Amino acid sequence: MSNQHIKLTEYSHGAGCGCKISPKVLGTILATQLPVFKDPKLLVGNQTRDDAAVYKLNDTTGIISTTDFFMPIVDDPFTFGRIAATNAISDIYAMGGTPMMAIAILGWPVDKLPAEVAQQVVDGGRQACADAGIMLAGGHSIDSPEPIFGLAVTGQIPLDELKQNSTAQIGDKLYLTKPLGIGILTTAQKQKKLADADLNVAANAMCQLNILGPKIAKVTQVNALTDVTGFGLAGHLLEMCHAADLGAKIDINSLPLLPNVQQYLELGCIPGGTHRNFDSYGEHLPRLTEQQKAIICDPQTSGGLLISISSEGEAELQQLLSDHGVEPICIGTLVAKSTTTVELI
Repeated sequence: MSNQHIKLTEYSHGAGCGCKISPKVLGTILATQLPVFKDPKLLVGNQTRDDAAVYKLNDTTGIISTTDFFMPIVDDPFTFGRIAATNAISDIYAMGGTPMMAIAILGWPVDKLPAEVAQQVVDGGRQACADAGIMLAGGHSIDSPEPIFGLAVTGQIPLDELKQNSTAQIGDKLYLTKPLGIGILTTAQKQKKLADADLNVAANAMCQLNILGPKIAKVTQVNALTDVTGFGLAGHLLEMCHAADLGAKIDINSLPLLPNVQQYLELGCIPGGTHRNFDSYGEHLPRLTEQQKAIICDPQTSGGLLISISSEGEAELQQLLSDHGVEPICIGTLVAKSTTTVELI
């Protein structure tokens, strides 16, 4: 088989961030009875499942460290590598930081796929790194049953601009920088139901760097920041709410969606990750229609930034988003916690 006819998604059982372990299972894995060594210079660890770890380098600067990798979500090797790298770098932006360098993580079924295809995947990673202004400085590879690619990324952050997922305030407004529906469109493609006009829509969204992160962090009224990936909008919003002991009201009709998402939902294009997400945290959500569940629990790969900002800073944020081609739509408000953490309005 020539390299041109290889379809990477046929060699993996999962796809992109949709192959993440569910929040419920992850909680079991991370639980421990062992005494935990504590370093006072570790400013952000895993306590609130934030996007990256942050270590205090000195009184003004923190070092950010993160890793992310997954199995192919598209067939084209170069595009897969670019998406996986973009997704990993996003964790640095979601802390308000600037990436410094990256290390590649590659698992490759050497008995099934040519090394030349892996080279294209790594080149896609190099392209995303170049777009972010950093070097792909090295990496590690193993022979694995399925293709896997991603990055470990190091970044830096002025400590007074550090943004976490745990510091939202009651009354904050919520904004999202990318439309939802990536899991739905990629599932439509896997089911061979995707229209030709929509072939590159999801890939283009996934290749878009969240480079706005550091600019958003400079808006002092931004209280919390995270990116929306495999746990869907609802999952990452719940992490933000639980960490701050708050609830949220979401305007379901204001959520930005990729083109024709509703059409593909009617065709049954719902990824398995959606059901795993709902099973993990559905008890914290209100009664939902199947369509609402499919949208807010849809696993995003290389999704947008979820911003929590006080109303005093809204005008500045809206101008910043507009200046960078993002429609500044408020999707909800953080409120006092109630019976269900998230409510729809």
